[in-house]
Amino acid sequence: MKSIYKIFTVTLILSVFASCSSDDDDGSTELMGENSVTLEFDNSVGSDDLLLATSSYTNSQNETLTITRLNYIVSNFSLTNDAGEVFTYDKDDSYFVTSEETGSTEVVLENIPAGTYVSVTFGIGVDQEKYLQGAEGQGDFLTVAEETNMMWSWQAGYKFLNFEGTFTSETVTEATDFKVHMGSHGSSLDNYKEVTLSLGTDALVSDEMSPIIHLVADANAILDGENKLSLTEQSVIMVSEEKSPKVALNTASMFSVDHVHNGSEHSH
Repeated sequence: MKSIYKIFTVTLILSVFASCSSDDDDGSTELMGENSVTLEFDNSVGSDDLLLATSSYTNSQNETLTITRLNYIVSNFSLTNDAGEVFTYDKDDSYFVTSEETGSTEVVLENIPAGTYVSVTFGIGVDQEKYLQGAEGQGDFLTVAEETNMMWSWQAGYKFLNFEGTFTSETVTEATDFKVHMGSHGSSLDNYKEVTLSLGTDALVSDEMSPIIHLVADANAILDGENKLSLTEQSVIMVSEEKSPKVALNTASMFSVDHVHNGSEHSH
């Protein structure tokens, strides 16, 4: 009888323990509701912070740049969770200008459903589908682009990238202006690009969790990425069938994820 009593007691304790463990697991892993996801774009040049007009940076072609403007359009955001499901942000609200000049380097995506997100995808520029909706179809973004020097004209289209400053080199000894403006010019020169970045650390979204994804944008890659573009050879790059696509590819490669901050809403 004593042996049977001991076995019964041990079995009961194990059952209670298993039940409690199961309850704890269910409560700790479930993410409910929705919240915002913030993307902070931290502009740099190589390993240095980007400081407009006050610092100089030398590229691999021994050209020394003083940067006075770095603006670019980011758009069409989507987030992929740990189950491979993609949440696509509302297209009408998915166009933003990040500007080092104005300090507008934060993108806030509202009403993201709860989940564990492992990657982010976004475009650089404005896609043809959006542009072909006409001026009326752009909503408030058209005004934002005009106010931040991201339009040539409505007919000529958006500037996806506005990168300006002065430079010197071995043969250009006096400070000379440079301008790199990249966009799409009709279907024959569509420079809109998309990039997908693994977050490294999962971004957790719930009623109580509003993550901040810190991205680094390396301006050095614009001219000194996979495609090497010399300002000494050409200091103004705008509508160029040869060089604009190379700028677009370089620009798409300048983004990386630095870290993810998971915390309550508005905490950094």
